[in-house]
Amino acid sequence: MITLIGTGHVFDLRDQIIQILNEKLPDIICVELDERRYAALLQRNNEPKATASSRNNVSFLYRLLGRFQDSIASQYGVQAGDEMLTSIQFAHDHQIPIAFIDVPADRMFSRMLKEMSMTEKLRLIISAFGSMFVSKNQVDKEIDKIEMNLEKYLNQVGDKFPTIKRVLIDERNQHMVQQLIRAQEDYQHVIAIVGDGHIPGLESLLEENNHQCETIRLKQIRTKSTIESDSSQASFTVYHS
Repeated sequence: MITLIGTGHVFDLRDQIIQILNEKLPDIICVELDERRYAALLQRNNEPKATASSRNNVSFLYRLLGRFQDSIASQYGVQAGDEMLTSIQFAHDHQIPIAFIDVPADRMFSRMLKEMSMTEKLRLIISAFGSMFVSKNQVDKEIDKIEMNLEKYLNQVGDKFPTIKRVLIDERNQHMVQQLIRAQEDYQHVIAIVGDGHIPGLESLLEENNHQCETIRLKQIRTKSTIESDSSQASFTVYHS
């Protein structure tokens, strides 16, 4: 069985994620990260000055999108990607292997920028700048609208940003499904922690490959009541995808 858990990288879902993982106790936990992005998240928490310096070496658009995520996440009292670190820490505490199932972010983003039209780049810059100033209340309302019809929202993204949808969503879904199928060859119960926008595509691709899956969506997680979770300490294994 493969269980897909849909998250939002800017929300405080740490307690809910721990509770779900305690309930499911999977044989392996797969996360929507590559190993370099995981290392970058650890550096961000442990060496913030080094992280700030390293961001100067990436493209303007990459920095802009990163600042957008950071600004939204701060309104929820977290840093973007904290739910991924929480999942990895849970695996560490319970001696559960980890699989990093995403494509390398730096190469993916570099290729995406090369393939984007100038019009698409300008639309992205304008959208990112405008989003820097939205309030938490506005984000909540927008998320509610998206959750009501995610397929319509993804189609709209495809219309405005076709390269982004192809590279950041569709191609990554294909890659992550391959990694999930590979993981299930060795583990009976696989859990994947991924952005909720990937869930419909992953679910469809798994079905095409004759793999059953259970889904837990972002809306369910955000409304889930939590209980105090276990915090036992142990070591963990990295499963290289």
